[in-house]
Amino acid sequence: MTSPRSTYRLQFRNGMNFGMARQLVPYLEQLGISHLYASPVMTAVSGSTHGYDITHPDEIDPSLGGIDGLHGLADDLHARGMGLILDIVSNHMAASLENPWWRSVVAWGAESPFSRHVDIDWSQKLTLPFLGKDFAAELAEGAIRLALDPEHDALALRYHDSFYPLHPGTYGQALDGYGGFSGAACPADTRQAVLPANTRAALEETLETISADHAQLAAIHDAQPWTLTDWKTASRHLSYRRFFEIAGLVGLRVEDPQVFDDSHRLILDLVRAGVVDGLRIDHVDGLADPKAYLERLRGAVGPDVYIVVEKILERQEPFAAEWPVEGTTGYEFIASLADALVDEREGGRLAEAFGPLRHEDDRGTYVQEMHAAKRQMLADNFEGEVRSLARAAKDMADRADSDLSRSSLTEAIYGMVIALPVYRTYTSATTGVNERDRQLLAEARQQAQESVRPEVREAIDFIWELLIDDKICSALSGCPEFRMRFQQLSGPIMAKALEDTLFYRENAFIALNEVGGDPGRQAGGPATFHAAMQARTQTLPHGLSATSTHDTKRGEDARARLYALSEAPERWIAATQRWTALNARFHREHAGHPVPEPDVEWLIYQALAGAWPIGGRDDRPAMDALTNRMQRYIEKAAREAKIRSNWSLPELHYERKVAGFVEDLLAHTAFLDDFSEALAPFIDAGLMNSLAQTLIKLTAPGIPDIYQGSERCDFSLVDPDNRPLLDVASLEVPQKPRASRTQFAHYKQWLVGAVLAARNKHPCPFTGPYTPLALSDGSRQALAFLRGTPQAFAITVVPRLTFGKIRPDGLQLTDEAMRDIALTVRPEFVGRTVRSVLDGRTFTLGRDLLLPGVFGQEPVALLLGD
Repeated sequence: MTSPRSTYRLQFRNGMNFGMARQLVPYLEQLGISHLYASPVMTAVSGSTHGYDITHPDEIDPSLGGIDGLHGLADDLHARGMGLILDIVSNHMAASLENPWWRSVVAWGAESPFSRHVDIDWSQKLTLPFLGKDFAAELAEGAIRLALDPEHDALALRYHDSFYPLHPGTYGQALDGYGGFSGAACPADTRQAVLPANTRAALEETLETISADHAQLAAIHDAQPWTLTDWKTASRHLSYRRFFEIAGLVGLRVEDPQVFDDSHRLILDLVRAGVVDGLRIDHVDGLADPKAYLERLRGAVGPDVYIVVEKILERQEPFAAEWPVEGTTGYEFIASLADALVDEREGGRLAEAFGPLRHEDDRGTYVQEMHAAKRQMLADNFEGEVRSLARAAKDMADRADSDLSRSSLTEAIYGMVIALPVYRTYTSATTGVNERDRQLLAEARQQAQESVRPEVREAIDFIWELLIDDKICSALSGCPEFRMRFQQLSGPIMAKALEDTLFYRENAFIALNEVGGDPGRQAGGPATFHAAMQARTQTLPHGLSATSTHDTKRGEDARARLYALSEAPERWIAATQRWTALNARFHREHAGHPVPEPDVEWLIYQALAGAWPIGGRDDRPAMDALTNRMQRYIEKAAREAKIRSNWSLPELHYERKVAGFVEDLLAHTAFLDDFSEALAPFIDAGLMNSLAQTLIKLTAPGIPDIYQGSERCDFSLVDPDNRPLLDVASLEVPQKPRASRTQFAHYKQWLVGAVLAARNKHPCPFTGPYTPLALSDGSRQALAFLRGTPQAFAITVVPRLTFGKIRPDGLQLTDEAMRDIALTVRPEFVGRTVRSVLDGRTFTLGRDLLLPGVFGQEPVALLLGD
């Protein structure tokens, strides 16, 4: 297999299509990229902004340029010696009537040839949770009508612009006794609706008459294999597996070989034809059996196709070595960068200052709050999934003569999911329980049994046995299904509780609130980073190394700037206290309390610090856009936190008042003056962090992944702020600029090109061992490592903890900051000649290298020896 040397993630849609992407190819070649890494390009729901809501797995989206456009893009890439990686969605598809599979399932129910393709419980009617109110209320208001679907010439219940097809076998009942249409039906041996041969006008008049009879409409509705429900009930009752909380995405049963073949036919054809060179598997943890799926996929594409999976690893969680893939999409790499660049001696001072500001219902330890968020998700957002699991557990308990109540089993499921420290385990019917999962579940069992009543403790033992005892599980029908559903539930609970709830509540230091991160843990410093990279060399040498993605909580340069808060926490805390007083008159009253609340105001200042333009108030276009960007961010933050507002029932009055506060403070001259002055040293330190993390990514173990546009700068907030249309025409790698605040974007872009060129020309060091290098100050002022062997090696040196230590005329450490600090060279490399990639200098390695000589006039250093 030929592994990519670097990837460039490109978001299609929102104006980006294959034609525009083809214009980008010469620039990517100039930048040194080996593979374009494309977001999903299959046909998706009309107006999709991301492509993960696929409607036609057998079609390349015509709106992007179709199959011919994709071939043209691949041809352009291959002509330049580059490759194409596609992001594919195996776990789910759109529960949309635009999806012919789903439409067939709605129309025919369990009789549809696609009824087993999607993950539906056919012991009950298919629930369609797409009404604004319950069916009776919508019917009474006249919002539901019997109509002819103009696109398909089929009878349907119409709700606004949606036409839910009737089962053709119920046409006779629907039309019986009206206008001579008695007996309209569908032959039992076809899958096509047959309407009576009358004029459309007469039929539509009849349908209007029927629509006025609410009792008849209700009877027609009751006769269908589906039932229309209020969208707000989806969390309590849904007959199909959804993606997270999104009822508009239905799970695919790719564990079924036929479903795998039907949903992957086009992808496999593109791979076998050499159009596509690699695959990224979205949400692998949603699958029934990830290992079995990946083995089937590997068998279908062969050993030479590069495959990575979107898998979020928790701290100390190893990657599954038995999966036949090259690694992950790189969130664990982002988490390691925090160890490298955050001041490990910050000592929790930001958390101490934030603690008293938190909401009165949100005052436990970080672990306690994480458990509370998980419980909230289980009880509110995934109530139906828990109820289904508890019902299955109760049935097995009864057959096993265990006297356990449904309520105790429900609490046991809560306890085990809450205590599980990872997204999911990977037991399967074919492989059973591996030793790591057995240990994780044993620890979860022990933690879940703390401080619970005896009946629940007994129920936890029963659930635990179902999950880990293969002998017991094989003796109880339904147990393999229970295991699968438990694992498919624990992942979404972790994701929604952590990434989409707790990360918007625990705002002490939001730089750490990142996918794959752990805000409850202090940064470990260079030693922890080095240990992670040495392990990465062994376990994920070909995994992607990301710093920004379409799902990160903020852009890489915004995060790098916020890392600097750890270097001067008292200064930041004093500033926020000063700003709170300055902006007190802009607070609004809501429910008897001033808003924004203290913890939300704290979040606003940190988020604003990350997104603040490098040019500050002099950058008028950026400042003009900042108010709207911040208002959209804080609205999302409030809903994700689920304390004062939420997505199901947004508290609009509250949100408007917080948005008004943001607007007022960004028009407040005294605040803006103070904020600009206070932020200045953090901006410079953040830019140094940005360049440091860029060079680390480009030279550390793994495949450097560049998110569109971030090779210049990325101070974005969370999506959709991080998905702007890329200005293809303006992109070119610049001549080397000076490293300064005003030239930062150009210098960073040049740095990426220069290092990738060196990596492409001299690949051996970057596939070799990783060796930490010691510095005389204990790696406080810089971090260094060596890749390779004495035959071919590279030395990376980057600054760290640079707050207040940067030259006023450029992005370089001051002489005073570097004074007497030396890098220790390992004996086997002493005497070797190296070349500085960034400025062309050559020199011979001694036993010690002083930092000023390493950096020269550059902010970072890469030395090549061969």
